[in-house]
Order: sequence, then structure tokens, then C-alpha cells
Amino acid sequence: MRSHDDIKPPSSWLRFFRWYCRAEYAEDIEGDLVERFEIRVSKHGAKQAKRRFRADVLKLFRPSMIKKLEGNQKLNYYGMFKHNFKITIRSFAKYRSTFIINLLGLSTGLASALFIYLWVQAEMRMDKFHEHDEQLYQVMLNHEESGKINTKDGTQGLLAAALEEEVPEIATAIQATPTHWFGQMPLSTEDKTIKAIGKFADPAYFEMFSFPFIQGEPKTALKDKGSIVISNSLATRMFGSPEAAFGQTIKWQLLHFTDEYKVAGVFKDLPTNTTDDFEFVLAFDKFRDILPPGAIHWGNYNSETYVLLAEGTNVNALNAKLKSFVKDKIDWSNVEPFVRPFSDRYLYTKYENGVQAGGRVEYIRLFTVVSVFILLIACINFINLSTAKASTRAKEIGVKKAIGAKRNSLAVQYLQEAVLMTVISVIVAIGLVILLLPQFNQITGHQIRLNFDLQLIYILIAISVITGLLAGSYPAIFLSSLKPVATLKGKLNVSFGETWIRKGLVVFQFVLSVILIASVLIVTKQIEYIQKKNIGYNRDNLVLFANDGKIADDFNAFLLELQNIPGVVNAGGTTHTIVSGGNFTTGFHWEGENPEVQTQFGNMTVTYDFIETLGVEIIEGRSFSREFSTDKDKLILNEKAIEVIGYEDPIGREVNLWGDKMMIIGVVKDFNFSSLHEDIIPMFFKLDNTFTFNILTRIQAGNESNTLNRIAELYKTYNPEYEFDYSFLDQEFAKQYRAEQRISKLTKYFGILAIIISCLGLFGLTAFTIERRLKEISIRKVLGSNAWSIVTLLNKQFSILVLLAILIGLPISYWATKEWLNGYAYKIELQWWFFVLAGALTLLIAWLTVSIQTFKTAKLNPAKSLRTE
Repeated sequence: MRSHDDIKPPSSWLRFFRWYCRAEYAEDIEGDLVERFEIRVSKHGAKQAKRRFRADVLKLFRPSMIKKLEGNQKLNYYGMFKHNFKITIRSFAKYRSTFIINLLGLSTGLASALFIYLWVQAEMRMDKFHEHDEQLYQVMLNHEESGKINTKDGTQGLLAAALEEEVPEIATAIQATPTHWFGQMPLSTEDKTIKAIGKFADPAYFEMFSFPFIQGEPKTALKDKGSIVISNSLATRMFGSPEAAFGQTIKWQLLHFTDEYKVAGVFKDLPTNTTDDFEFVLAFDKFRDILPPGAIHWGNYNSETYVLLAEGTNVNALNAKLKSFVKDKIDWSNVEPFVRPFSDRYLYTKYENGVQAGGRVEYIRLFTVVSVFILLIACINFINLSTAKASTRAKEIGVKKAIGAKRNSLAVQYLQEAVLMTVISVIVAIGLVILLLPQFNQITGHQIRLNFDLQLIYILIAISVITGLLAGSYPAIFLSSLKPVATLKGKLNVSFGETWIRKGLVVFQFVLSVILIASVLIVTKQIEYIQKKNIGYNRDNLVLFANDGKIADDFNAFLLELQNIPGVVNAGGTTHTIVSGGNFTTGFHWEGENPEVQTQFGNMTVTYDFIETLGVEIIEGRSFSREFSTDKDKLILNEKAIEVIGYEDPIGREVNLWGDKMMIIGVVKDFNFSSLHEDIIPMFFKLDNTFTFNILTRIQAGNESNTLNRIAELYKTYNPEYEFDYSFLDQEFAKQYRAEQRISKLTKYFGILAIIISCLGLFGLTAFTIERRLKEISIRKVLGSNAWSIVTLLNKQFSILVLLAILIGLPISYWATKEWLNGYAYKIELQWWFFVLAGALTLLIAWLTVSIQTFKTAKLNPAKSLRTE
């Protein structure tokens, strides 16, 4: 690893400083900049030091520090700028229609790009606020199973302590439980009970993660097993204020486990840019107490592990070292640990065969490309309209050249015009963003604010300059190259190459539109497919609520009363919420198993009637039944599990689960009990009501409200002080695909905007084409052409360009959408008609846009346009 002395300031930024800074200040200020850089490297690391160095160089870029312009000839740059500015404003006023079309196109494109930038920034900031972000990592496990590698975040309960003790590169290691394991848990004081989301964590949790405390000390708050740490809002709800809450006693309950805890700390409410979601934290030692005896061992995964790396640690070398860490503990293990940055867990969630393969970051890349597409389309509009109206400005250019104007000064004028147009468009775009930001936040689920910090100001300046130069460079070169003699005679000869550049830009514009239309269509179809797909059970009218309070003390009696309520079809208990999956274990063994291949099985602990309530189809054997007293040592497997163990006649066969003999009594049809992003895995049901955190109830359709009221009344008879909180399973299922639903909406909106901008350009280009051919059209009408033949003639040239764009865009859209669909284990088949429809819509939109102008022109009286001849 390089020492601090080897780390130098960014050379390009240092050269920029030397270029603009006055000579009398340069040496002293450069020394100060370098000295501050070295101090920051030692305190904050190279990455932050370089970022601040760049900011310092930009802050110094001001009039008092910039060198004076010198040369043999003193030029009045201000006067030239003022003159060009006046001409630009007059040009905007003279050619209003072009100005309005360009303003609408550029401002809409820039607003879209700004929205996407703000969204990307919000996504990139998730979990980045922790003080030790650069050293904070999560331990992941690669499981080698049946020739494939599956990556999981669940780790063994013994792993954290072993890593901290045996691996010097790891300064601190802790374990914690994910919040979705338990959902909301009741917390009570003498006069009230509130349900809140909590987790269990090691004492160093608040030292590792930056959740600031209002009351108490982060270092010691969880050292006592009898302590609880709560959020500011929870403290206010329970005690009136954080100060009043500190030191108070709270009663906690989870199923039949209950205890009292002293409030040892109050932390600020979690920020919006965190993936964590909890309101209180208990000591992990308490979680160990409620686990069954012997549950914590190297073959059981009952926590998540986080580590703080020592400074200077080479992560790649550490991961190579960790590969055999678990295998050195137990010979039969198929698990290889590795660490990933904690802040990557939001964006980089997808692993294929043990290798990171994307995740939400793919959406960031997608919309970054979309924003570039939209800006390019807006710039192409500007280029096409500017070159198309060259004939109207030809004499202006000719006169200027005749009296001595140089080509480069004319080019500067038109570039200045483009940059000014972009600046006006940026101002309008900012107004649009401010106006529409609340609606945008509803779609994205973020709390985005438009803060005009230095970074955003630099981005806006960069966008204005780059977009202005991009949009204005070709028109400036084209217009400044016109010959003065020809233009003063009214002759404007456009070369074959220039014509094809303009046509090529139109084609490129509509290629992007075709890709966006096809993408919107296929993303929408995939989301609909996910929501309607048969996942192996009927998720309609399934109500999910917690097994808490006194219900847990007399669960079986409650379940029987629940089943007797009119409108309740059936009810049962389960460990997890079904959609979030169950537990996983490698403690499942069978006769004929290959000892060198380890397989992870899903494990769902359930009660009687759960399988019937869920509606999973039993294809062999039977379900759990109260008629058989020995069903607690029986298992029901899914089809995938039978395929893995290879039993042709599984009913009555014995397997080994955690050292105990168990008998297979049934086989259910495969169903999805996790995301459709993942394949179905082998799993089993086990009968046990010890850890049934959730109650699943199927109710009759048509009278849901009355049935829910009766369930609430029964719930209140057991827990009068609790609120009856429930959710429908189809809603929980839909939450898994909230990101895709948001992306689908964003894709639709930005796709529509891109098409509108394309049509604006085509509309303007059609208007100028008609203006140049107006006399030709009039003569054709005099000679007998009807309106439709005129419309067909004018539509033909644009139709050919759009058809060419469709032929180019459809293969690209097929490849792009196929790559996106590969991220799903279950996906739609790409049908030919998706792309035909996308092409047809593009052509139809283009025809409508052009026809509005052409039909209007075809109906004009030819005498009016020929009157001047």
C-alpha cells in the first residue's frame, strides 16, 4: 500500500490552478493548497482529500485571482459580447416559433436530465453517511451447492467473534439480526403499548454505525443485556420526550418471550438515505437466550455480520484469506466468506455464481443513458432547426463577411447564441423541477430537495456550457462557412454531405425514440407479468398479522376461535411472512447424499392448517393433521427438494434433520416463497408452533370489511391494549417489486418526454421545409394536385427517415430489453409484436406530427403564395 507521502494532488487540477492564477499569488497559494491536501490525506484519506482539493481550486477561480488578458492588440471583448448579445435577443424575437420550439425542447430535456441527476444522487447516497463508510463492510457467504454458487447475507452466529479474534485486518466485528425477521414487536409502559420495529445487535453496533445519540453513550448503551436503545420518535410517543425516556423501563415481548429493559440511549430518527429500518435495538446476548439450545454453531445461519477493517487493508487480499476461514473450522463446510462495502448493499444486490453482477445500479446506468438520450434529442432539434433556417440568415452572414467579419468571430456569435439559449432553458428547467419535485418524490419514494450547493451549481454551469457547445457547434461551423457572394445573391447551396448530416440527425433522434418506446412497453409487460404470475398459491384475500401479546400464550385456542369466525375460510401460523422467504439450513441429509456436495434447504416452520390456508397444492401424500399425534417428527417437501434428494417414491422415506430422524409424509407443488428474481429452491415444512411469529388467514371475497372487523374484535379480546395491525399478502408481495414499479413509471414519463421533444423538432423542421417549398406546393395545386397528394408528397421524405430509424432501433431495443430481462428468474418471452407495435407507434406519432403541418399547408389558397411572382 502507498504511504501518505506518495499521494499527490490531482495533477490536472494543479495545472488548471497554475494556468489561471496571477503570478504574484501563485507560489504562496499553491503551497497552502498542497499543505492542506497533505493534512487531509492523513486525517480523512486520499479520496476525500482529492475531492476537497478540487473544490478549493474551483473556489479560487474568481476575478481577483484570474490573470489579466494580455497581448499585442487590446480587444474590446465586453463590447463584442454586448453586441452579440443584442443580436441574439433580436434573433430570438424575430424567429419566435424557432425560439419557442428550441426553448420547449431544451428546457424539457434539461429538466428531465436534472430530475435524473437528483434521483441518481439520492440513490448513490444511500448508506454513505456513516463516519467509517470507507472501512465499513458486510460479511457475505458464498454457498457451493449442486455445482452452483449462491450468495447469501445470513452468517453463522460464531463468525463475528472468530473474525475479530483471528483476522488482524478486521478491527471490529459485530453481528445483528435483520429487521424483517420479527416485524413489529410490542413495547409497553405502565399506561400504553406501542408496536415498533426492532433488532438485536452487539454492543459495538453504535460505534460502528453513525446513528447519533440524543441521550446516553453509544459505546456503552448495549453493554448491559438489560438495556434497550430507542429512537427519538419512539421515545416521544412513549414518554413525551427523549429526556423523559432516558432511564425508564420498557416491557418487551416476542411470542411467549418477555422481559423488562432500561432505556440506556436515545438516537436520532434514522435518515431517509439509509436502508436500515428500526426503532429500537436490544443486546444480541438476549437473542442468544431465546434461541433453542445448541442453535448457534457453524452450520446454522442466524445473524448478519458487519466488520470494520483496519486502515490500509487490502480488501482483495483479505477476501482471498477468508475463503477457507469456515472450512478450517469444519471440514464438511461448503461456505466461503467474503466482505463487501456496507454501502454497496443497496445498489449491488445481484450475484451470479458468486460474482457481483449488478442490482439497482443497473437502473442508475439505465437512466443516466436515458438522460443523455433526451439531451441529445433536444440538441439535435436545435442543430436541425438552426441549419434549416440558414437561408433566412444568409444575407446577414453575407453582409458581415463583406465588411470584414472573420469566420471565427461569426462562429463565436452563433455559439454564444446557443449557450444563451441553453442558459435560458436551464432557468426554465429549474422552474419546472421546483414545480414538479413533490410529484417526482412520490414516484421515486425519496425525499429529494433542490439544494443549490456548489456541486449542483457546477453541474448546472457544466450542463449549460456543454449542451450549448454541443447544440451550437455544428450550426456555428455551418453558418460561418457560408460564402458571402453566394449568400448576397440569395443562393444557398447546401452540399450533399450537409443534407445527409441533417437527415442522419433526424434518424438518430428517432432511433432513440424507438428504443425508449420499446423499453417502456416491455418493462410494463414484465411488471404486469410479475404481479399476475401464478406463484403456486392464491395470494388473494390472504390477511397477515402478528402473533403477539396474550395470543402467543394460548395460540392454539386463538387459532380455533379465528377459524370459527363467519367469513374466515382457514387460518394457520408461520415463522416468516412467506414473501420474505423462510430460514435456510444445511442440516438436511438423506440416504445416498453426496458428502462432497452440500445443499441449502429452505425451512418454513408452520402450524396445522397453514398449507391449506396458503393454498399450496399437495401432489403426493398428505398435509399435517391433528389426527396424527406424531406429525412433529414429519416433514412435507416441495418438488424441487424431491428432485435434489432423488427419491422416486418419497412418501414414508426417512431423512435426517439436525441429527434427528424425520419422515416425509407429503410433497407440495413448487411455489415461490421469495422474489421472482430468484429460482425456486428445495424447501420443507416442519410442524412447530414455538416460533410462529405470524398468523395467515384466508377470508371470503365480497365481505372482507365485516370479516376483518370480527377478526379485530377477537384480537382485542386477547390484546385489548394493542392496535390490530394487518396487511394483505398480495400487498406484501407487491412491495418486493416496488423498485421495478417505480422504474416502470419513470421509464414511461421520460420516454413520453423524449418522444414529445422529438416531435417538437420534427414539427419545426417540417414547418421550415414547407416554407421553402411553399411555391412548389402552390404550383402543384394549380396544376390539379389535391390536398391528400400534397400531404403524401411531404410526408414521404420524413417517413423514409423514420422507417430507417425503426430498422436501426428495433434490433438495439431487442438486445437492451433482453439483457434487462435476464435479471429475472421468471420473465416474459419477447414477442415479435412488441417491436412491431413500438415501430408502428413511432411511425404513427411521426406521421401525425408532420401531417398537422402538411394538411394545413395543403388547404391553403395557392394564389396567396404566388401573388409575389
